[in-house]
Amino acid sequence: MQFLKPLVHGKLIKRYKRFLADVELDNGEIVVAHCTNSGSMKTCIEEGAEVYLTHVDDPKRKTKYTWEMIKINADWVGVNTGIPNVIVYEAIRDRQIEGLNTYTEAKREVKFEDSRFDVFAKNEQEACFIEVKNVSMKVGEYVRFPDAVTTRGKKHLETLIRVKESGMRAVMFYVIQRSDISVFGLAYDIDLAYAETLKKAVASGVEVFAYQAEVKPEGITLVKQLPVDLNFPSDKGLFDI
Repeated sequence: MQFLKPLVHGKLIKRYKRFLADVELDNGEIVVAHCTNSGSMKTCIEEGAEVYLTHVDDPKRKTKYTWEMIKINADWVGVNTGIPNVIVYEAIRDRQIEGLNTYTEAKREVKFEDSRFDVFAKNEQEACFIEVKNVSMKVGEYVRFPDAVTTRGKKHLETLIRVKESGMRAVMFYVIQRSDISVFGLAYDIDLAYAETLKKAVASGVEVFAYQAEVKPEGITLVKQLPVDLNFPSDKGLFDI
């Protein structure tokens, strides 16, 4: 996915009220940017760090900027949680993901029972519901999910189990918008219920994909699949952030 227009550079002053951030632009102007990430954003918040924003030309919007990425340890980390939905949909549509590259049709935001999933794909042989999550919390070499309790995420997993039971394929797809990690895992210490539900979902046949994305001011692209480790860490030090 390429950004349609150049991003606006600045530095983070602070994030507050979850969905707002004050940013000082290069020209000294201080603006309020919308933060799409409802989680804690642990390990990807650093006041004074470089950030990039999208300028939004919508007179109905209260905030004229959307926060896209932040530089942490010399690398860009994507913080816009809407981006993964777009890049996964495009990659499935264009048959770029091994294991999900046989579908002839792909749609976004399709409902099953009382849940709306990010991508629905099908071919003549099967149909597949895919839920997409953004992951950014670094713990050692791991990136862990979630960074805050997510009852909505747990509900999606429970519905994916029912998708599988109905005879369709069900996929949980995690997009990691940072490059300084090598394994995907679960944050048992933050949301044990979510972690246990994901393990139950996998045992029921729900598939897990974890893909690392390359984050640049020009665009964000899926680059490689990461190993998935759903075991409870025996070394509690893995939880230290």
